[in-house]
Amino acid sequence: MPAPRAYWKGYLRLSLVSIAVEMFPALESGSRPAMHQIHRPSGRRIRYEKTVPGLGPVEKADIARGVEVDDDTYVIVEPEELDAIRLESRHTLDLVQFIDEADLDPRYFERPYYLTPGSEISTEGFAVMRAALREEGKIGLGQITMRGQEYLVAVRPCGAGLLVETLRYKNEVRSPEDLFADIPGDGEVDDEMTKLARRLIADKTAPFDASAFHDTYADALHQLVEDKRAHRRLVHTPPESGRRSAEVVDLMEALKKSVAGKQKAASAPKKKRQAARSSSRPSTVKRRRSS
Repeated sequence: MPAPRAYWKGYLRLSLVSIAVEMFPALESGSRPAMHQIHRPSGRRIRYEKTVPGLGPVEKADIARGVEVDDDTYVIVEPEELDAIRLESRHTLDLVQFIDEADLDPRYFERPYYLTPGSEISTEGFAVMRAALREEGKIGLGQITMRGQEYLVAVRPCGAGLLVETLRYKNEVRSPEDLFADIPGDGEVDDEMTKLARRLIADKTAPFDASAFHDTYADALHQLVEDKRAHRRLVHTPPESGRRSAEVVDLMEALKKSVAGKQKAASAPKKKRQAARSSSRPSTVKRRRSS
């Protein structure tokens, strides 16, 4: 399997220390089969057109991007205006603060990435940074610019490497106070029932092992697809380009020959009737001449 391509390359910096690093996505995509909408009669995949209510389909050149500022009221933002405010991709991740691991609210976690040394020279400094974070039980916070946007990130040890997790900003996380307002607080619940619940929790406490959990729906879906495939329960989508497959060409030729054969068969009685008329016409003329 080819080595994955780095999502970002740059430097992890703490004060005057800079370490060359590379960042890779930590998540795999495609664990579940992708589901598409298919038109049953034709077997073709359904596509969606961009339309305007009351106007119908629109041309791509007529589509603009806008931000809704009121009900049905938008501010149109032009591509060049977006380019003007787009941040330059910086190649430095500055660690500006450190916090205890328990202090980072899990609601802020967004997407994980693996961080590795960017060169052999940076490996030792990278390992020292990882070891220091692990021994202190700390997480480093900083900001990174990728693809024109700025992200808040957390850096923590992960095995022999580091894990970078993009974080949500404060205004992206909804406050739960209104939702939790009617739920009793910890000091308002029955002590005996709490002790029983704690005993159940203790009995089922074990180190986390992700391999012990499976996406049973994805497994069942994969099995269903394979069973249908094995029994040839397939729908072949015709090609959408102008080129026709050999089967379509053969079918077209067969249809043309069939139509031509029917036309030939239909014209045969006409020819016989015409031949009969032509053979009878001379005798009529002769009779008229003899008279």
